[in-house]
Amino acid sequence: MTGTRLDEQVSRYLDHLVVERGVADNTAASYRRDLRRYREYLATRGITDLGDVEEAHVRDFLVALRSGEGNAEGKGATPLAESSIARTLVATRGLHKFAVAEGIAATDAAHAVRPPKPAQRLPKALSIDEVDAILANAGGDDPRGLRDRALLELLYSCGARISEVTSLDIDDLDLEHRTVLLRGKGGKQRLVPVGGPAIDAVQAYLVRARPGLATARSGPAVFLNVRGGRLSRQSAWQILADAAQRAGVTSAVSPHTLRHSFATHLLDGGADVRVVQELLGHASVTTTQVYTLVTVTTMREVYATAHPRAR
Repeated sequence: MTGTRLDEQVSRYLDHLVVERGVADNTAASYRRDLRRYREYLATRGITDLGDVEEAHVRDFLVALRSGEGNAEGKGATPLAESSIARTLVATRGLHKFAVAEGIAATDAAHAVRPPKPAQRLPKALSIDEVDAILANAGGDDPRGLRDRALLELLYSCGARISEVTSLDIDDLDLEHRTVLLRGKGGKQRLVPVGGPAIDAVQAYLVRARPGLATARSGPAVFLNVRGGRLSRQSAWQILADAAQRAGVTSAVSPHTLRHSFATHLLDGGADVRVVQELLGHASVTTTQVYTLVTVTTMREVYATAHPRAR
């Protein structure tokens, strides 16, 4: 390609990133690739100098990336993912900011252009049958099996984070009133009810298993490892993974999956979103409302297959 003023300006910016800002090789390569798209797009609009770029050109470039027209492969190419578009805009905005600082352009054409909002990723929830299968395969009647069953029953019954359960102390449990005191993010505490199966599993563990696992170093920790120390989050994660494998659950499962499932099943059962917010320990109901999208998706699927005039 014959060098133009625009090519020289982009090259100066890339040199600035490498020499003066010391960006990593991978980052520099990413910027080079993204700005090649931008430079080639501007060339198709007859623009050969950053000083001639207007805000509308930058916005149109984003539209072109979404359609595939602004991709390096040209018109008809696969549209870029929103994350790639956002990354390309970061490079583009950096270029225009540099152009103003260096006196190449009088105004920053990309200053007011914002990256697209990433698509909201719906939480993955297990079906009730899948949760039942995992809990049924949590463990046997030996000390470790009783511990593992109590751990998983409590995780699902309370919708707790894995760190909240592994950090539980004996005094946090009120089995008589069927509640547990959880310590969430930022040290915030919340009292959460515990279901009957989880109460039974925890009682069985405390009476028949924990005394055999406990040592002088155990302290007040509820869940103990085989050496008598507090059970780690990594070990708790593995306990769930093993139970899911034994249950034949092929979906990706993590401790947070049980938390997602807890919230989704409550909302499917008619629970108010603000009650679920309190149970999960979310500071804002907006965070909890993402779970309502899961139930709406489920309702749409059921409607589409069950209603005689859905299509």
